Amino acid sequence: MDEDEGLHRYGLFSAAEHLDQIRDLLTTQSELERQSQGYGDTEVMKLCCVQLFNAGVMSDVLTIWRPKSSSWDASCSIDVQLLCGGGLTETKAYLLREGFDEAARALDHIRRSEAAGGFSDFSVETQAALYADYYRA
Repeated sequence: MDEDEGLHRYGLFSAAEHLDQIRDLLTTQSELERQSQGYGDTEVMKLCCVQLFNAGVMSDVLTIWRPKSSSWDASCSIDVQLLCGGGLTETKAYLLREGFDEAARALDHIRRSEAAGGFSDFSVETQAALYADYYRA
């Protein structure tokens, strides 16, 4: 499935019954990208992350972190803000509660981005609107 098909099939604000399919597609592309940079489709990965961001399910924070950290290209394609579909404060608290290494790395990445100004005007609604504009273009 390519980006256009994924957008057509699931939309940006996907129905709850499609979220597992989106997670599966994201996991598949992420595993390909981990094998070798360029094997996974980072545009499809980004779209899946936007769809999960818009769903705002807190347990998807690490589902999004894994592909973001799968390669340099994926890290550049998948914005750090996509980790925070449930809100910035809530996401940091969730990752802190999770407490294992992967969650700590994601939390550190968010904090470094926040310190650098990457979340200065962040809100879930504003971010969702930016992605809606991006995918309409």
